[in-house]
Amino acid sequence: MTNGLDWRLGGTAGIAAGPSNSIADVAGIAVGHASRVGDGWLTGVTVVLGPEHGFAAGVDVRGGGAATRETAALDPMGVVERIQAVYLSGGSAYGLDSAAGALEVLQDAGRGFRVGDDPRHVVPIVPAASIFDLGRGGVFDNRPDRELARTAALAAFAGGPVAQGSVGAATGAITGEMRGGIGTASAVLPGGTVVAALAVVNADGTTVDPRTGLPWGAFAELESGGRGEFRVGRPSPEQHEAARARLIGEAQARPALRPLNTTLVVVATDAPVDRATLTKLAGTSHDGMARAVRPVHTLGDGDVVFAVSTGDGPLPRPADGLREEHRGSDSINQLLTAGADVVTRAIVHGVLSAESVETPAGYLPSYRELYPSS
Repeated sequence: MTNGLDWRLGGTAGIAAGPSNSIADVAGIAVGHASRVGDGWLTGVTVVLGPEHGFAAGVDVRGGGAATRETAALDPMGVVERIQAVYLSGGSAYGLDSAAGALEVLQDAGRGFRVGDDPRHVVPIVPAASIFDLGRGGVFDNRPDRELARTAALAAFAGGPVAQGSVGAATGAITGEMRGGIGTASAVLPGGTVVAALAVVNADGTTVDPRTGLPWGAFAELESGGRGEFRVGRPSPEQHEAARARLIGEAQARPALRPLNTTLVVVATDAPVDRATLTKLAGTSHDGMARAVRPVHTLGDGDVVFAVSTGDGPLPRPADGLREEHRGSDSINQLLTAGADVVTRAIVHGVLSAESVETPAGYLPSYRELYPSS
């Protein structure tokens, strides 16, 4: 990326995925999932935990049916400079109450907005958003509770690889009559800045191109070991037609699924940027959602992007030859571009990692089952 044109032209020169190709490549960030499946359950929660000193954050809500909590705390004019975690859950608006379990774990750890001298005199700031998955396990009243949230928060504190697929907040997710999932991806920009995303894919729209059978976002993949990171090829026309026929058949064999969905995203970086810039990053990262899900931001969706920064890394290196007054904006523009790209890639990983499931309402096949040779 020596001439400053590559990222503007959609290229990836000088950009590579991080070691785990996940949101955990941003040092200090960890993810914990908890799920309940069977006996009327098909739901879960996910906690994206920040470092001990917290992280700055912004948010952009574009879906017409969002279920959110504490997003007002992210207003750049507000008093809270840093948050402790982002909470994602099933259960629609009911699921928001379960976030209190994650707050309890954070309070026990002494993490939060300090309001007194005692280590537990803190108020953890944990913005939350939920997807609609009510009744998908068979029992409408089975939705996340505080204990499930505590389990996910403790898992985040334990650390470890970020699980993808039909786990956590995506346990009851669907997309385009297929099963949805959680996906994650990362990118290391010139200069060492890390940008990453975690997406809960529960879209009212489809994530698959009806002409080809490939995920809409497959174009965005990075090379890894001489191969594309998604490890997916274009299915044959025969397989694609068979998959489409099966989706129609499965949909006709079960009661209509409620068209109330949501794609939730957390974009993370180590770049030292303020809350206003993170709010802008959350907004432009919705572009990545629009490239991977069609339609998007409908009245039946609650699409939300949170953007967070640990502030512990460098800004992207400006392109060579720029005037001094343009170098700062070039760095931020690279960050904004990368945010949208990692969101697209995370959504594709979520779709490819999802697993088929039998529900009381009928069978939800996964992409890999529908396109086994792809």
